[in-house]
Formats: sequence, C-alpha cells, structure tokens
Amino acid sequence: MSSTLYLQLDRNIQVRHPHVYLQDIARLSCTDPKTLNRLRVLPVVTLKPDQPGRYVMSAMDLIDLIQKKEPNLDITHIGEPDFILTYQQPDTPHILFHWIKTIFVCLASFFGASFSIMTFNADADVEKLFQQIYEQVTGHVSSGFTILEITYSVGLGLGVLFFFNHFSRMRLTSDPSPMQVQMRTYEDNVNTTIIEDINRKQHTPKNHSPS
Repeated sequence: MSSTLYLQLDRNIQVRHPHVYLQDIARLSCTDPKTLNRLRVLPVVTLKPDQPGRYVMSAMDLIDLIQKKEPNLDITHIGEPDFILTYQQPDTPHILFHWIKTIFVCLASFFGASFSIMTFNADADVEKLFQQIYEQVTGHVSSGFTILEITYSVGLGLGVLFFFNHFSRMRLTSDPSPMQVQMRTYEDNVNTTIIEDINRKQHTPKNHSPS
C-alpha cells in the first residue's frame, strides 16, 4: 500500500540560508512517518550565498523531485502552482539603521499628509467657508480661530486614528487596518507580476522577434 504526501505551498516563502530543503519551503504531512522524515531534509536548491533576491519556482518541479526520491508515493499538492523563493542573508543591518529608516518614514508620512491636507483646504477654501458659516449662525465676524476650526482640527486627528484602526499597540477592532490591507494587496500584485514575467520569459521562443 503506497503512502500519501500532502504538500502545501505559500505564494512567497522567505529563506535565510542558501541551502534550501523541502521542510524550509513547504508544509508536509504524510501517512508514513519514516517517509516524511526523509522528505523533510530533501535538498531542493542551493542558492549563491552572495546573491540574495527572489527566485520563482514551480510546484511541479518539487513534485518531480519528490517522485524521483519516492517513486511509490502519492502526492497531493495544496496551494500555489508557482511560488517565489525570497532569499535574505542572515546578517541584519545595525539597529541604528532601523531607527533612522523608521524616523525617515514617519517624517515623510507626517509632512506628506500635512501637505495633502493643506492643499485640500486651500483648494476647497475651507477658511472662507468656515467664516461664512460662523457669520450666518452667530451674526458675528469670524476671527479665524473659532469652534469650527478647533473641532475641525481635532476631528482630523481623530479621523486618522479611527481610519488606521490602531495607535501604537492599542487597537480599536481586530480587523486589519486599511494600511495593512493596502500593503497585502501591493504584495500580492508584486508576487503575481514577478511570477507572470518569469513564466512569459520561459514560454517566449528565443527566435521570436516582435512585429
């Protein structure tokens, strides 16, 4: 009676060692524990240690590799047909570099958002609008620093906190923030583009010339 192997792959897999084994890139489950132990340490690929980057691989290549090692094994693949192997060197930058990068991103986001808000206020002429509303409601000339401007300024800050769903470690709900959703969407688009570009290059004939 043949054993069955369940092979699950994610879209993007990170490794920090150039010698990549099957257990490093796939989730494995097998009805035969001995076969499972052998496959865990099955070498898949050896990358160049000095060339970190992204490498596109196919699940069919893994299946062929496993079948050569275990010809009587039934393989059930779960997950992506193609996946990206992201190789990062184990050495990490100094902690000072992380702080500098974090501060730079915070400053860029702060001043970028401030500039966007100011340009919106200038385009919509919010100051004049508040003056007209204040004069119509109270009958007095606005000084430019009234309850309308104060509540508007406070509302902008609170609106940003509610929109991003959390501040520091405090979270308003368990749902991901819009920024997290956009980052995951961006990552999915990048992964799809990388895989499609590699597949297009592999399936394009070398003697093909554009018309």
